[in-house]
Amino acid sequence: MDGARIADIIEIEQLLARYAAGMTMDDVDAVLAVFAPGGTYSAFGEKYGTADFPSLMAAAPKGVFSVSTPAIEFDGDDSATGVQPLCFVAQADHSMRIGYYTDAYRRTPDGWRLHTRAMTFLRRDGSRDSGRPHDPRRPAPGQTSAN
Repeated sequence: MDGARIADIIEIEQLLARYAAGMTMDDVDAVLAVFAPGGTYSAFGEKYGTADFPSLMAAAPKGVFSVSTPAIEFDGDDSATGVQPLCFVAQADHSMRIGYYTDAYRRTPDGWRLHTRAMTFLRRDGSRDSGRPHDPRRPAPGQTSAN
């Protein structure tokens, strides 16, 4: 692996660390900054555009987003995909949600950014899903979202 590819990996890892820190600190601007223009987040059976993030984060429980090192695969010089395990611990009652993110990254003029991020939850019964579409706390995607 050459030095440029190692630098790309470190940059993407730092990008994802800023996402986790932004979510933990409830800093919507920090979370928005890690997404490419037109980027999306998928969970709860829906796809959310970045314009939806303020209301989506406001509805989300607060707590610690603990992530591990992502497994990254490059597709040329300017795109990559990855998977990153997650353990979320809720601040209010210390309940946990576990799962993983499936990502697509794009190199932009501002550096590597998330193009898509999709959450898969690991359930106690052994199932894996993208969330409960009927969760009453989560907002529906707005008109500006990528559906």
